Amino acid sequence: MSENGPGRADGRDDGWGRHETPEQRADRKWTDLLQELRVAQTGVQILFGFLLTVVFQQRFSELSQTDRHIYVVTVMLGAATTGALIAPVSLHRLLTGQRLKPQTVVWASRLTVLGLGLLLCTTASSLLLILRVAVHNTTAMWLVGAMVGWFVLYWIAIPLWARHANRD
Repeated sequence: MSENGPGRADGRDDGWGRHETPEQRADRKWTDLLQELRVAQTGVQILFGFLLTVVFQQRFSELSQTDRHIYVVTVMLGAATTGALIAPVSLHRLLTGQRLKPQTVVWASRLTVLGLGLLLCTTASSLLLILRVAVHNTTAMWLVGAMVGWFVLYWIAIPLWARHANRD
């Protein structure tokens, strides 16, 4: 059995209805990954752009020390998220022509998963900052906790369950 499913060791038939070489598989996976990154990058860029403008608002000076700390953490998470989700493009560009496409896809996929984890943290931190200003602290924490639970359910739990359920 190959690492991508049952089939021939040369990868031409992975047992899942695809007849492709390892290079063709890497090209397909890279194209899929780029489409996913386009969606994630757009959302991150909008969120990060918003975060960068907050400090220039008049009411920023009215924030408590705790809220300022949350803001700094949120901006740093946003920057890290942006870096992780843009890194696969840089990785691909710098490794193009080096005959490393299958490895590049693996590395880029890992960076994308890291970026999605950071995006979850950035979103939670952003929500915490906004909701602490909008509602009572305890309510803000419950709302953020509920949203983190929602993200974990739909971004992690359901995909992992589907992956496990379809291993037959």
